Amino acid sequence: MFFNKWIESLGKYIVLLGRTFRRPENGKMYYNAFLSDLDLLGINSLGIVAVISLFVGAVVTIQTAFNLDDPLIPDYYIAIATRESIVLEFSPTIISLILAGKVGSNIASTLGSMRVSEQIDALEVMGVNPASYLIAPKIAALAFFNPILIIISMALGLVGGYLASIGGVMSAEDYYYGLTVDFNAYHITYALIKTFVFAFLIVSISAYFGFYVRGGAIEVGINATKAVVSSSVAIIVSNYMLTQVLLV
Repeated sequence: MFFNKWIESLGKYIVLLGRTFRRPENGKMYYNAFLSDLDLLGINSLGIVAVISLFVGAVVTIQTAFNLDDPLIPDYYIAIATRESIVLEFSPTIISLILAGKVGSNIASTLGSMRVSEQIDALEVMGVNPASYLIAPKIAALAFFNPILIIISMALGLVGGYLASIGGVMSAEDYYYGLTVDFNAYHITYALIKTFVFAFLIVSISAYFGFYVRGGAIEVGINATKAVVSSSVAIIVSNYMLTQVLLV
């Protein structure tokens, strides 16, 4: 029973994606929607991403120093561990999980409200493809801006680590040296590839739950919660698969 329901949901999700990526009826209208979604989904997330990244970077540095408290281990190893933790996992994955909660619930509740108030039906009556007009600009906006957010998160996480290090954990010289020694630029590419995939999953899955809402305000809330949970699970599973493919 559960399996049949899952297959049915997967089929509806694929059909929705097919409708989403059809040729737009009016390029200017879609461009304006892209700019609006860029501001709503991307730029509005800068504040929370900055604060979380700065403090988590500091905490990671302090915890690493606590666990590597051995006179035989050079202090710059703390900075290496901080850099790898932030670049490989914290910024691309944990920030994306946070965005799944913030952005995903927004998308699902917005589309769900439009569905129950029959605004989506009205678009279809006017000859506009609602899946394409409402979802494609959101996917483009987050896929474009999410890598920028993650790069900012990486930079601020390392700044947070620096502030923690000069607070008594280690010298600034050792921290700088640890950030540069044995640096592998491919790790940045790996993180950005993950970020791009996560952005697509967050928007498409959240849009699916919002687009197919049936009922009223209560069902909109329920589907928004399902969107966050499903997006988070999809990110965690795809994170494992991408790591196997790209790093192993």
